Amino acid sequence: MADEQGRLNPTDQVRQRRAVVARWTLLANRVGYLVLALAVATFIIAFAIGFSSMLATTVVVCLIVSFVLLAPSIVLGYAVKAAEREDLENNL
Repeated sequence: MADEQGRLNPTDQVRQRRAVVARWTLLANRVGYLVLALAVATFIIAFAIGFSSMLATTVVVCLIVSFVLLAPSIVLGYAVKAAEREDLENNL
């Protein structure tokens, strides 16, 4: 449905989809930062007691997992916020 200026109003499905994406990005952010903190803690422990191959592998795997989770979730989080802000500015 269009309003009096010919713009399309967002449907409930769009807002629902945005809410789902926002929830998943929030979860990915939390898990990603938690895994990053685990990598830092493991690195500090390994530095204090001596690096072993297991500790080094744990640090690297934690860093990779956190980057894989954080990169898209941060971008998608900003995209959802920008879309919501644009809808509010345009009174949609």
